[in-house]
Amino acid sequence: MKPRDRILDAAMAVFRRHGFRRSSIEQAAEAAGLTRQALYHHFESKEALFRAVIERVHEDALAAEIAAVNAAEKAGGSLADVLFAGISARLQQFIASFDGSPHIEELFSEHLLQARDLYQKYAGLYVAQGAATIERVCRRQRLALAKGMTPEGLARCVEMAINGAKSANPGMQPADAFLRDLTVMARTLIAGAVVSLPKSRPARPAAKKAPPKKALPKKSAPKRPGGRT
Repeated sequence: MKPRDRILDAAMAVFRRHGFRRSSIEQAAEAAGLTRQALYHHFESKEALFRAVIERVHEDALAAEIAAVNAAEKAGGSLADVLFAGISARLQQFIASFDGSPHIEELFSEHLLQARDLYQKYAGLYVAQGAATIERVCRRQRLALAKGMTPEGLARCVEMAINGAKSANPGMQPADAFLRDLTVMARTLIAGAVVSLPKSRPARPAAKKAPPKKALPKKSAPKRPGGRT
């Protein structure tokens, strides 16, 4: 394992155990088997270390979402199935990163205070991922969005629903109940934004023209005796 990864693993364990405010750079260094000065070669402060931990959490969450979306698409899921498979995988990965910590709400709030720029960066990446999924699935399944709605617009609406659910339950606990409520909200939103395109009818083959009738040969008048007709 690379030194940076070992430090981040140790720092995550410290932040989960003590929260952000009561954690120290010394605790993280000890958990990683390093001196404080050795840890400072990698991270200049506790805040920088926390930001690196949060960035890795987001990277892992985004990777989990992409993998779940790909699997749901291969299984032939509906647009709602595919989107929520990705959202659920992302949030489950995010929750699992802090699972069991008595300081989970503090860590989530500090995440916004100490790493707001990272939050905004990944919020944009989640919307872009959702929009690409919506566009791709709609094209394959012959779906159209409601008038005035775009793939990016629907992806933003879904993210707003997620943020609204997290505002009501900052710790996202219990996770099962949180995801169940979010599922109902997201599926209702998607159902109202998508319509099926009419199936195209196969073109009728052109009617074959009847071949022109052959003109019958004219019968010659019978000759009369004496050579007259």
